[in-house]
Amino acid sequence: MAESLAFLWLVMRILFITATRIGDAILSTGLLDHLVRSHPDARITVVCGPAAAGLFEAAPNIERLIVMDKMLFSLHWLRMWGLTVGTLWDLVVDLRNAPLSYLLPARRQRHLGKVTADRHRIMGLSRVLGLEATPPPPKLTCNEAHRAQAQALIPEGSPVLAIGPTANWAAKTWSPDGFAELTARIGAADGMLPGCRVALFGRDDERPQAISLIEAIPAARRIDLIGRLRLAEVYACLQRCSFYVGNDSGLMHLAAAAGIPTLGLFGPSKELLYGPWGDHCASVRTPEGFDDIHPAEFDHRTSGSLMNSLTVDHVEAAARALWQKTQAKAA
Repeated sequence: MAESLAFLWLVMRILFITATRIGDAILSTGLLDHLVRSHPDARITVVCGPAAAGLFEAAPNIERLIVMDKMLFSLHWLRMWGLTVGTLWDLVVDLRNAPLSYLLPARRQRHLGKVTADRHRIMGLSRVLGLEATPPPPKLTCNEAHRAQAQALIPEGSPVLAIGPTANWAAKTWSPDGFAELTARIGAADGMLPGCRVALFGRDDERPQAISLIEAIPAARRIDLIGRLRLAEVYACLQRCSFYVGNDSGLMHLAAAAGIPTLGLFGPSKELLYGPWGDHCASVRTPEGFDDIHPAEFDHRTSGSLMNSLTVDHVEAAARALWQKTQAKAA
């Protein structure tokens, strides 16, 4: 019994509080991976929102996952405190900077400070653990079951172009017609990926936004995965794809984390802050800059697409440039 108690005392316990939104949570996974590699025997509790919970399904060292559903009067933070105050934490990493986390018993605490608008989100997150000189890239994990599911859905064959045609607000979405023409060009005999299959990704509730694109892609080339997968399965499927093109969204960051060439489409959001991360990634934006694209009294909840000025020619050229760059690096 004494040996067991001594073991429990020696085990390092880390509380990792990350984002509600999928994209921000993905960007934080590099920090979590750094903690796992630095403390391979640590037991980690992750706190996140329900949308992002699936990202940690197969993550190593996770002892507990606390999913925070938003409550009135911010009572979800009180609930989190109640679920974690009984542990003496060796380290609390709070990327939400929640006031109640400061009241948790901990030997060390690290909190996200003021976020600046002049550098990528990953740089700000890296500062929490003093890793700005070597910011850790997003790192996700899937298991054998996820990989087997991905292989069944995307069997060996011609290259696969992955498309993310949706986003969390309409102003950031490129037109379905644009995506349809782009996939036709990329898969043409003289295209970037001749004869490629096209895998479509998104949530089930986003399907109405993508239905015209789904119908525009020939059935023989189409792999329709919209609404069919959990996040870890999406990640495993993306690893089997050759290239990704999509709007600024969590799915874009998931593709970048999967290690495939990833092209993000931007207009009313800033690629400087939220572009896909890594030297295998690139961004292309509308001719209008961020400061010029928003109409008067812009409201992201009601605005239609602000991406219509981004031409297929422009996106195809950016895709070819990224493809050539990544192929040259791989050679």
